[in-house]
Amino acid sequence: MPLGENLGDERVAETNGIYNNERISDEEQDIKAVQTERSQASQEPFGDETNSDVKYRTMAWCHDCRNHISWDPVSALCTCRAWYRRVSSLALSTFEVRDLTMTSGIILILGLGALATYTGYVIGQFKLAYPRVHNMADAGEILLGPIGRELFGIAQMLFIVFVMGSHILTFTIMMNTITGHATCSIVFGIVGLIISLICTLPRTLHNVSYMAIVSFISIVAAVLITMTGVGVNSPAHNVVQTSVHTAFPKAFLATTNIVFAYAGHVTFFSFISEMKHPKTYMKALFLLQGADVSMYLIVAVVTYRYAGPGLSSPALGSTSGILPKLAYGIAIPTIVIAGVINGHVAAKYCYVRLFRGTNKMSQRTWGSQARWGIIVLLLWTAAWIIAEAIPVFNNLLGLVSALFASWFTYGLSGVFWLFLNYGKYRESRKQMALTALNVFIFFVGLIICVLGLYASGVSIAADAKSSSGSFSCADNSKQG
Repeated sequence: MPLGENLGDERVAETNGIYNNERISDEEQDIKAVQTERSQASQEPFGDETNSDVKYRTMAWCHDCRNHISWDPVSALCTCRAWYRRVSSLALSTFEVRDLTMTSGIILILGLGALATYTGYVIGQFKLAYPRVHNMADAGEILLGPIGRELFGIAQMLFIVFVMGSHILTFTIMMNTITGHATCSIVFGIVGLIISLICTLPRTLHNVSYMAIVSFISIVAAVLITMTGVGVNSPAHNVVQTSVHTAFPKAFLATTNIVFAYAGHVTFFSFISEMKHPKTYMKALFLLQGADVSMYLIVAVVTYRYAGPGLSSPALGSTSGILPKLAYGIAIPTIVIAGVINGHVAAKYCYVRLFRGTNKMSQRTWGSQARWGIIVLLLWTAAWIIAEAIPVFNNLLGLVSALFASWFTYGLSGVFWLFLNYGKYRESRKQMALTALNVFIFFVGLIICVLGLYASGVSIAADAKSSSGSFSCADNSKQG
């Protein structure tokens, strides 16, 4: 046999060997990828859901008709939900631009909104670095051990329950406005409690997410009606003030109300945990923040421009005639569902804390549903008590923002970044700049907390003398 043919056969054999090795290598990579995916799933708060009765990780970033991906939208929760919850905190409370002047209000909306976008991004980075994080308590355990877990967990629960209370309070204001105070405000609060409790019974965000779409449409329609109403009924000689003389507590309370509009960060860990692909969270974040800030500016400027110093709180009451009732009526889904999603996150924290790592997490039985229902009942009862105990809407928002939103939206994100980048602070100019930014964000949270608590305390003490008091049947739609 010629020498060339031998060499050819050897080359063919060598080529086949390389091909086979590449094929084996590809198979090994596929096996490793599956193992990695299973390992990550085991780190997730809901574990491996392959054979689960209840599957939690069902949320998708967007709808893809070509690939037939159903829209179990984190966009409806992390975008629409954030819009209606935060637009509601802007439109259902007041920006208090009247106490800050329009220029100051716009600067704060843009500045705090930009910081909130960055801090939301940092929360996403922290979640991707530690997949097992489902809530702020888990993050606190990573930062400070068992003490951090309990501290952050208690803080998160108090914050969300206070937010739930603010929605029950808004429900009573809405019912008093629509019905002309047809009955005792406490009765309206109980009605809001029952409706919210029933809507919170679904155990997955997949089921709750569809409510978010209805709520999103609701709040946009209500805000448009409000802006149209104040524009049509604007005082003939309304003048936008370039400066106002406002006492410091009142001015800073207005600032904390703006902070509350960006207070959704406490729920982000929970949302990401129920996404099919957590890495796509960043897209949802940037979409929602761009939409949020734009909407906030439009509502704040238009409402204050035409309502002027007569801007009321909630802002849906700034119109006259039948329009307040119409706006509140259309906003009913938002008022209820926004609180429901906060209630769901709070109940999910308790449920995961109690049953994490057990088959009770994924069971669909009467016992599991009963356990979930009891948790929901206790949480909404606590929220109702808070709503009745602090009847002045703005003071409740200010207290919650100062004590909790200051840290969950701002301060803690600075700590998360510093923890993730420990030992790398001086690696480059960019890293040094980011270090300075996150230290700044930490102090922003600290300042908002300290000064906000002072402003809220002064305001609550002052309004306690003129308000209808706690657990009162009086009409609270005329306050603010």
